[in-house]
Amino acid sequence: MPPTDLRHLGDFDVSRRLLLITAFALPIGALVAGVAWCLLRLIGLITNLVFYQRLGTALVAPGEIHHSPFLILLAPVAGGLVVGLVARFGSEKIRGHGIPEAMDSVLTSGSKVQPRVALLKPIASAIAIGTGGPFGAEGPIIMTGGAFGSISAQLFHLSADERKTLLVAGAAAGMTAVFDAPLAAVLLAVELLLFEWRPRSLVPVAAAVAVAAIVRVPLLGGGPVFPVPPGALHLDAGSYALCVVAGGLAALLALISTTLVYASEDTFARLPIHWMWWPAIGGVIIGVGGLIVPQALGVGYNVIEEELNGEVALHLVIGILIVKTLIWSLSLGSGTSGGVLAPLLMIGGALGALEAQVFPAVAAGFWPLVGLAAILAAAMRSPLTGVVFAVELTHRYEALLPLLIAAATAYAISILILRRSILTEKIARRGVHVNHEYSVDPLEVLFVGDVMTDSGPGASDGPTVFVDDTLRHVAYAMAASGRTELQVAERALPEVPVGTVRLEQLLEGRLRDLDEERHRDRVLRPLDLLRAGREATAAGKP
Repeated sequence: MPPTDLRHLGDFDVSRRLLLITAFALPIGALVAGVAWCLLRLIGLITNLVFYQRLGTALVAPGEIHHSPFLILLAPVAGGLVVGLVARFGSEKIRGHGIPEAMDSVLTSGSKVQPRVALLKPIASAIAIGTGGPFGAEGPIIMTGGAFGSISAQLFHLSADERKTLLVAGAAAGMTAVFDAPLAAVLLAVELLLFEWRPRSLVPVAAAVAVAAIVRVPLLGGGPVFPVPPGALHLDAGSYALCVVAGGLAALLALISTTLVYASEDTFARLPIHWMWWPAIGGVIIGVGGLIVPQALGVGYNVIEEELNGEVALHLVIGILIVKTLIWSLSLGSGTSGGVLAPLLMIGGALGALEAQVFPAVAAGFWPLVGLAAILAAAMRSPLTGVVFAVELTHRYEALLPLLIAAATAYAISILILRRSILTEKIARRGVHVNHEYSVDPLEVLFVGDVMTDSGPGASDGPTVFVDDTLRHVAYAMAASGRTELQVAERALPEVPVGTVRLEQLLEGRLRDLDEERHRDRVLRPLDLLRAGREATAAGKP
């Protein structure tokens, strides 16, 4: 029988070190906001120098005016060459999207990031993007912010879990500083980086994000990053149904993009040359695409804003949808340094803008907004992040329900078709498996008293567990002691053994969980409901 006194147990396993780690997270949030500002200014500086031959740090699009075809072709190649050299002779860790590298650091290296990565990653990313690379700044700043959080943690006596929390706090603060989307940043941390939902990590991450959002205002301004025209949404049942269709189309686009990225990576891996040269070859792909659709170059914030305002021309929509998808996915496979969020926003918005040509009008930029949220949900397997991110970018809070419908649809189709996302496939190829399913441990709801035997222990030199301990606590005790059989006592009389608990009994919790998952039976039949209704009616008569 389960114990009746559970005062020793709480809803969460937390200690006062939560306050200490939160205190560490606060300055990290402020620091990373400044780093994000520097990265954006560095991208602007390189873009202005390369494409406009002027000094300036404002973010500008490489394709705003007509350029020499030789410049469009050669600039990405030169940028890729520099990135390859930095990776070869600086740190190979700068290669990649940014988010998978942060995930890998959490999973395999105790959340320890080399200090030089914090310096070289933003420089390499700024060069790649500033020379026309069709990438986002958010992936690099997530990795860079995570690096600063990890380095700060490594200066103190902290556990690997505490370092992880501060790494993710820096990463989420970086995303907040770039996009002014604090809630989406926290959700991204939970859905992709923390691999848990616990107060010990959630509270420090939220604290760092809050500080980064506050510091961002004097540095980069406040308000929506992509403001949209005000006005009511004219939604009906048909519009909601079409959100399901839009989600399905976004899932298909995410499937194509993910397949292209890793097909490209496989192709580059077969080349008989050192990987240092691959980003330069990827630059050739970018340059050719830039000749066809110049607006596909760079981060593309201006194009995203046009899509969300319903101002983008049809020929550009088609060009972005085809050319941006191709040059981004194929060049990303070369191992260059650049993020995936902004490109996904652009191609998702383009998909929605194309749908707006045939779907009924709801509001200006509505269908691009739906496509943007849905493709994030499908490609990154982060549906809540996709929905909240779209809302925070535009402040279109009234679009929450249709965005949820589209994102949930895209997410469902994506996980049924693709085994891994564009992010987890990257680290799976390094031999690291990621499971993003969070659930209550069945060992937490069963107690020692539910499974113990009354026989005495074979040996009494191991740790003692109590009748009202959870089986999860027993599993930890067995792991720590190296024993598969433990002595059991009452908490009030710890010196008096009352039984033993063995490993095979511990597994009963897992067996019960499997039974609840796999055993199917019909509890009620239609006639049972009819009979219950008649009985209720009869009981109600005077």
